[in-house]
Amino acid sequence: MHRPLRLRVPDWFTADDSTLNVALVYPMQGPAGMFGPACETCARLAAEEINRAGGVLGKELQLLEVDGGADPQTVAAEVEALVATGAVHGVTGWHISSVRQAVAPRVAHRVPYVYTALYEGGEHTDGVFLTSETPDWQLLPAMRLLAEARQVRRWFVVGNNYVWPRRTARVARRYARASLGGRVCGEAYLPLGTDDFREVLRRIERADADGVLMLLVGSDAVRFNRAFAASGLDQRCLRLSTLMDENMLMASGPEATGDLFSTAGFFASLANQDTLDFHGQYADRFGFEAPAPGSLGESCYEGVLLLASLIEQARTLDVSAISAAAESVSYEGPRGLLHLHDRHVRQRIYLAQADGLDFNVLAQLRAPHDLS
Repeated sequence: MHRPLRLRVPDWFTADDSTLNVALVYPMQGPAGMFGPACETCARLAAEEINRAGGVLGKELQLLEVDGGADPQTVAAEVEALVATGAVHGVTGWHISSVRQAVAPRVAHRVPYVYTALYEGGEHTDGVFLTSETPDWQLLPAMRLLAEARQVRRWFVVGNNYVWPRRTARVARRYARASLGGRVCGEAYLPLGTDDFREVLRRIERADADGVLMLLVGSDAVRFNRAFAASGLDQRCLRLSTLMDENMLMASGPEATGDLFSTAGFFASLANQDTLDFHGQYADRFGFEAPAPGSLGESCYEGVLLLASLIEQARTLDVSAISAAAESVSYEGPRGLLHLHDRHVRQRIYLAQADGLDFNVLAQLRAPHDLS
């Protein structure tokens, strides 16, 4: 017998015509659980700003939290039940691709779904809108720049064993060849929650790799960084990650982040007015002891903004109408004024190098007009 699904709805939560309710799906456990606090605070900041400005369609926006770190089918079942009962009118948040693949077919045709995590590309389900990076925007310019500046020719891919790392590696093989004749000389895919990297490190050393493409999630990447530095490989081999924020740097420790590069659409150290304003608002609301609002937390801030903008532009909760109006939608956040194209946010992409517990942004790799 299957136990009936018990929905976790807090006592304060209301589901009537006065509110517009959104499922905020972010990891509260597992390797990505370390991002959870920043995801929650950033999303809450956006919801409070929207409500001070009059809400969405004149209604108060409420966030209902769902643990996106659980088994993908469990997450999908909970979100689907919330949608089916009318408890929520939209979905957003940061969670790994295997969760998105479970959630999207069950809810995207019913309510708008704004997915905020970087991912492998190729998501075109009606009703799904995406705020973050894909490999074709991140990897080729970063790998080419490192090939030119650091003579990286031999790449070793280390990733968790699910769809995002594997599909990203497929793209990386092609990009390595396009980067001054390089190649991927080895690949290793590990279960989420791995804490023993000794065999992988031996393989990297035997392959004589110049660079490691890290496609590990959260605490797995933290443990890998520590093991990598302890083995001495950081003295001969650089690392490039497309999923590395300030929280992961702090957890790794400064002795484990030497010659570590990251490519993303947002870094907390970007010194432009939009980013500075965001940090000021965040610190005023939550204090300086709050979780660091790195790229993954910031994405949840944008997810709430984009979802509200989509609904406001269409003036309805109907998914077909929202999709039809999406190309004319824009919103302004910590990364400036952003627009949608083919349901993806056009965005700048940067390459940064770890500098102790922070990132030094080295270059802008792509601008929004390059992303057609």
